[in-house]
Amino acid sequence: MKREKSILRKEILRQRQSLSEIKWQTKSNLICDRLANSSLVTQVNTIFAYFSFRKEADLSSLFFLNKNWAFPSCIGQSLVWNLWQPGEPLIQDKYGIKTPLKTASIVSISSADLILVPTVACDRQGYRLGYGGGFYDRMLNASQGLNIPTIGVVFDLAYVAELPRESWDIKLDFACTETQLFKHTN
Repeated sequence: MKREKSILRKEILRQRQSLSEIKWQTKSNLICDRLANSSLVTQVNTIFAYFSFRKEADLSSLFFLNKNWAFPSCIGQSLVWNLWQPGEPLIQDKYGIKTPLKTASIVSISSADLILVPTVACDRQGYRLGYGGGFYDRMLNASQGLNIPTIGVVFDLAYVAELPRESWDIKLDFACTETQLFKHTN
């Protein structure tokens, strides 16, 4: 299973990396428009999001919505969430991912009204394929029972019929692509 996930991850990342800058930004903007007009976003205050890495969908046009934004930092084996607003400085972590400064206010997962989850791929049942580090798997497991909606953000090219899954994988409530917002049923 691990090998199968690894091969699939490499193939989808290769496809994503091959997108031209213009196609990548156009697809990202379509996703942002879809999210910005969704009641899932318009009716909440605090959104846990991410800064694009390795041509993940770029969510930066959303950050100017009047919301409280929190972004992760990888600390040990966990994600620590820090508040951030446009214009505040950012640093790069050891993985090359942008994060708020270490002095930014830390917020607990229970303060999230919505979690936008980066994915390598997502399937029609709501399961995601990540980078293999388990950071989001652990965070999603910790958020179980808090009733925080989760949206996997993924391009159509990586929204697939079915992914291999492990016993610890948590279903995402929704997936948002450049063409549609999908609700996953339980």
